[in-house]
Amino acid sequence: MAATVQIRIPQNYGPSADEKERQLFANLAKLPSVIVALSGGADSAYLAWAAQKALGDRALSITALSPSYSTHDRNIVEDFVRAHKIHHEFVETHEMKNPAYRANAADRCFHCKDELFTVLDGISERRGFHATAYGVNADDTLDFRPGHRAAKEHRVLAPLLDVGMRKSEIRELSQRANLPTWNRPASACLASRVPYGTEVTPERLGLIESGEAVLRGLGFQQFRVRLHDKLARVEIAPEEMPRAFTPEMAAEISAGLKAVGFAYVALDLEGYRQGSLNEALPRPSQA
Repeated sequence: MAATVQIRIPQNYGPSADEKERQLFANLAKLPSVIVALSGGADSAYLAWAAQKALGDRALSITALSPSYSTHDRNIVEDFVRAHKIHHEFVETHEMKNPAYRANAADRCFHCKDELFTVLDGISERRGFHATAYGVNADDTLDFRPGHRAAKEHRVLAPLLDVGMRKSEIRELSQRANLPTWNRPASACLASRVPYGTEVTPERLGLIESGEAVLRGLGFQQFRVRLHDKLARVEIAPEEMPRAFTPEMAAEISAGLKAVGFAYVALDLEGYRQGSLNEALPRPSQA
């Protein structure tokens, strides 16, 4: 019997970041027009910039406003589109009217993205845009993301994924293009801080937003305030945790979060990790 041979693919196998960018621009240029869903994170900002470069005003970037979208994120988007002359609009979405979204089951993100893409579909139809695109990248396919199902159902384009761009490459290319979002920390919607099964309400989202403003004001860069009833479970990036654990800073964090409405404050010893609330979801059985 022939031995099984494992093939180890070199890390530099495949197209370079520059080649992927050239292919991205070529693909975008073939579109008659496109709407880009712009949240203000590194991925969607890079895609909005690329679409503007490739298509000019035939590209329209749109940012959805709702209680789950923070004022901080809105300010970042406003500064970004102004600085780079991105053709852009804000629109309101109404996922809070959907009981399935508020119930906050594991598919909450599907209902949010379904509302977003329904709104963008309407704009596209009324104003004659050819397609809608969003900033999913190759690394995103490794995580649990129900919103991708909504994108597929609405036939939303995924230009970054189509060329195999990874997060690190998007940051590299964004830095080269002088986009201020190149090193922006990961930033999901405020509802992602609410544990599954706990109803999403404007009041809870407002409390989380106020709590994260406290941490931002204290100079932290990558963090989450996870809401557990009256307790704030604070996740801070591992490299920033030594500062958070000093008695003086711990006291400031506690006082600041209690001042905005939390009764208890806890620092998570595992630190920040993306999608930590997914850890409570049942895992598929192993064969």
